[in-house]
Parts: sequence; structure tokens; C-alpha cells
Amino acid sequence: MRSCILPCSFQPGEELVIHWIQVSTGYTVHSYYHNQDQFGRQDPRFRDRTSLFKDQISRGNASLRLTGAKVQDQGPYKCYTGTKTGTKEPIIKLNMHAPVRKVDIQQVENRITCSSEGIFPEPELTWSTSSQSSVTLQNKTTVQRTEQQLYSISSSLMVSGTDLDYSCTISTPTNKRRATWSQPTSINGSATETTIPCRSSNTPLTGLIWRFNHSHIILNRTGTDSTVSEEWRQQVESVSESGSLTLKDLSSDQEGMYTCELSNAEETNITNTFLRIERSPDSPNNIAAIAGGVILVLGIIAAAAAAYFIYKKMKKGKNKNPQAAKISNGQTSEQQKMTQTTEDDSAEGKDELE
Repeated sequence: MRSCILPCSFQPGEELVIHWIQVSTGYTVHSYYHNQDQFGRQDPRFRDRTSLFKDQISRGNASLRLTGAKVQDQGPYKCYTGTKTGTKEPIIKLNMHAPVRKVDIQQVENRITCSSEGIFPEPELTWSTSSQSSVTLQNKTTVQRTEQQLYSISSSLMVSGTDLDYSCTISTPTNKRRATWSQPTSINGSATETTIPCRSSNTPLTGLIWRFNHSHIILNRTGTDSTVSEEWRQQVESVSESGSLTLKDLSSDQEGMYTCELSNAEETNITNTFLRIERSPDSPNNIAAIAGGVILVLGIIAAAAAAYFIYKKMKKGKNKNPQAAKISNGQTSEQQKMTQTTEDDSAEGKDELE
């Protein structure tokens, strides 16, 4: 998809004619005569993709600039130039390649997968491990070709029980890239501040990406410029030159898998670390929990005191007003009056007898 220049030169002269022809198809790529471009016979596949260096034609430069190069553009081209003094028809062969730009490597259950896409010509894929001994890796590799004639390649292999690092290399005749996947490790970190290491090789690495649980990007660094995602700005304290990430003010929400991806033009190293957060007694979360417990206990004590106060007040009221006590025991006011009259009559009868 980049631009390329097909070089061509001629001896300047009058009545100049320039024709660029794709030899394999016979298509007209670009024409120039009568001192201007002629697009009437240009094949539609090259429309708006070709141009000459107009300011240099008079000096014998008929080179063609081709933009948005495709695999289908590969092959020989004829540069025909003619003037009153003679003609020339040199052949220029255009070779196309789409380099391996990125290799993705990840673990899915008990298999490690490695893949890349948008490559030309057809790539090769090889596996290796950190073990010094010869290890036979049972893998399955598939290669597919897209409508744009570019190649996609994918391979997977079973992970053995040994603690090994696995490397996948995808190469073409013009370039190659390698990705290394390291066995996940676990660390216990402090909620106050924790540093997560990132394993790197001896090769200077220029790109860094930190992810949480494989999908949420925490930090992206290119060269010396680092960008922290909005949701992680409160937690990211710093990142070292080697790529280690220091976090602060953590909670249980930040427990999980942290992935460090370090890369340069030829290599990518991926490290996975599971972080467990240990909370100290004086950590903010524990302090909040203790404070909540104290408030709950105080609330229970206050409720009990209030209930006791109400009980004592009611008991004191009953002692001062026996009639109210009787009413409270189920007698209405009328029933209370009848009871009092009966008691008075009994008292008078007792006096008369005496």
C-alpha cells in the first residue's frame, strides 16, 4: 500500500511520446504525449494511481510513480519513449512484498497460538523453546490467502507441564519477527504500592503495552512517550525504563492478570503476571471496614440504651398512676369507674356493721 518509483530515462527530443505498459497483461498504465497526460487508454486498475515527474521530463526523466501498490502490480513493466531521434523500450521488474509487521501470541486453555496476517510472499512459521535440549513441538499450522492476495498464517501447539518459554518466528525472504510467550507467574502485592516486573531481552525494545485481564489497556509507550488510559490514571504511579509497572491505591477490583508486551522491529516479548493484593491492617480498605464495624457496634449500644430508657420511664409512670396501670392492663375508663364504686360501697357497708 505504499508508493514506489519505476525508473526510466531517455534522450530528450521533439515530439516526445511516453507509454508505460504492464507486460504480463498488456494494460496501459500511463501515457504522455502532446505535452500532457493522456488517460483515455489507461486501464481502470491504475486510475488515479500514476504520475510522471513533469518538471523533469524535459531533462530526460520518464520515471513513473505508482501509489497504493498491490500484489497484483507485481511483474515486469515496459517504459516506451519515442522522439524524432529514436525510441527506447527498457523493461523494469517490480517486486512486491508485504513484511511481517506484528506477531500475536497468546494462550488459550492448554494451547499456545501464534498468528500474523497481511503478508507477501507466503511466510514460514517456526517454534522454539527456552530449553537447551531438543524438544519436539506438536503443532498445527494453517496458511490462507485473502482477496488482496496477501497471506495469513496461524499455528498452535500443546503446552507441556514444564516451565518453558515459547517463541514463534514468522519470516519471509525480506524480513522476520519473533514473539516470545513466558509462563504466567503470581505475585502478592500491597494495596498501597506494588511493582509488577516485565521480562525483557538484551535487544533494545522501543514499544511497550500494559494490559489488564488481556483486554483493558493500562499504558502504551512508544519511544519515550507514555499514554495512560483514563480509568487507570489514579492507579499508575510510574513505569521504569525496563518496562516494570508501579501501581498505587489498589483494591480487589485490580486483582487479576497483568500482561506486559515489549517490542521492537524484530521481536515481541509477552509476560503474564497474576497479582494478588495483600491488605495491611492500616490500609484504607481495612480502616474503612474497622470504622464501619465500630459504627455498627455504637449503633447497637445506642439503640439498647434508648430502649432501656423508655422501659424505665414507662415503669415509673405506672407506679405514680395505679388507675393508668389498670387501664393499661386491659380495663376501659368506664370499667375503672365501676370498679371504684363497688369498692366504695363495700367500705360503707363495713362501717355500718361495725
